[in-house]
Amino acid sequence: MALRLIIGNKNYSSWSMRPWLAMKVAGIPFEEEVISLDASDFKERVGAVSDSGKVPALIDGGTRVWESLAILEYLAEKFPSANLWPETPAVRARARVIMRRPVVPRELNAEAQKNVQRIESIWTNCRTEFAPDGPFLFGRFGAADAMYAPIVSRFYTYDVAVGSQGRAYMQAMMDLRAWDEWRAAALDEAWILPEDEVDWPVVRRL
Repeated sequence: MALRLIIGNKNYSSWSMRPWLAMKVAGIPFEEEVISLDASDFKERVGAVSDSGKVPALIDGGTRVWESLAILEYLAEKFPSANLWPETPAVRARARVIMRRPVVPRELNAEAQKNVQRIESIWTNCRTEFAPDGPFLFGRFGAADAMYAPIVSRFYTYDVAVGSQGRAYMQAMMDLRAWDEWRAAALDEAWILPEDEVDWPVVRRL
């Protein structure tokens, strides 16, 4: 029986992108089920497979896993050849502790700017220390990169300024074929969720 991944709208459910991208890049076959975050039966349908009542959720036969990090851990154990975590225990531990709109710049307050600098520092340190032979945080694509995918998307969408290391990492993520697949599907979605549109009632489109 194929794995089934329950996700929300690709335009709005950025956390759903984490396991979806990891499974696509790792070549783990799965079926996806998209449930709009504003669907009238969202809680009923998602609650049947996720104790948190939120997406993403993974179904593997009689096993139900929710929360994106828990799903990635489950997949790493079930598909060890996918190498979702670095092989070396010390590096693997480090990886575990970091963890559709047009591009429109947004002004960042002091707290947001501090968070951007913290994230960029994590990216730069990982790339410098652990990734001499690949473009991702620990060389080849893995679970840590999947966890940061929504952040990469937000930095790009809001034209957040980062240094050359951060920009190169973001570009490597956005060059993934799976990234293009997610983005294309997001652009095809017709759903509009006003509460998640930061410029509402303006809805920016490419």
